[in-house]
Amino acid sequence: MLTVADRDRLLRVAGLVRAELDRSDADVAIVSRTGLDLARWGIRHSHAGVAARAGGDTPWAVRQLYYACDEGQPRLFDQGLAAFVFGAEQPLLGHVSVVLLPPADGAPVLRAARDNRLALALLAGRYSANAFPFSTAYQNCNQWLAELLAAGWAGLVPGPAARAQAQGWLAGVRYEPTQVEVGWRLVMWAGAAFVPWIHNDDHPADDLAAARYRISLPAAVEGLVRAQVPGAVRLQFCYTREHLLVRRGWGEPQAADCRPGPGDETITLQ
Repeated sequence: MLTVADRDRLLRVAGLVRAELDRSDADVAIVSRTGLDLARWGIRHSHAGVAARAGGDTPWAVRQLYYACDEGQPRLFDQGLAAFVFGAEQPLLGHVSVVLLPPADGAPVLRAARDNRLALALLAGRYSANAFPFSTAYQNCNQWLAELLAAGWAGLVPGPAARAQAQGWLAGVRYEPTQVEVGWRLVMWAGAAFVPWIHNDDHPADDLAAARYRISLPAAVEGLVRAQVPGAVRLQFCYTREHLLVRRGWGEPQAADCRPGPGDETITLQ
């Protein structure tokens, strides 16, 4: 449970991230954060959405897919930036990544995100945390975002074929999902058997035989943006109980333990 001090710290982190967004020229940003602790598979950011400067209930509200456990199905959700940051599993150590889109490249993404008919047409009926990116059988939160970007940049319109068309565009630009080496097939099959939001039936047989998944994760979505939008700017943030670090550019990732490194700006949180 978050303490009052934890909440105050996370509010300050969210405020500092928002200040960077406000100072930018962008109207649209891709925002990612740590969620579940997936460090054992080399995964830092697990959840991403699209944030807009204006047009939502609050500036820089994040539109995202989330899995409604009580209902057993995916939903689209608009969430303030502070609440988005609060979703991290470890409030005392977290990472946030922001990719700022230049206005010309962000405008079609913003139109797609605000088109509720299109955004919902891209929403799958069934959720899978490990959804294969080139199948319409399931979808995870980051896959919805990748398909939204595709729909915006390809100029797609709402309809039953929207997901297949978005995936076709992604394949055409050689979108590269994140490859996760599970290492043991028994783990894969046990997960699919006992966890309702894990599935194997949409994955290629060669991947399953090699005990690996290819999944849309924030790193893959950021790779897509970087490849398609040369002018996109990345900001990395990490925080501990004592400080927030800010790193600008597409360079090396920040330290996993948020230890200051070359190029980091340090902001004291105490």
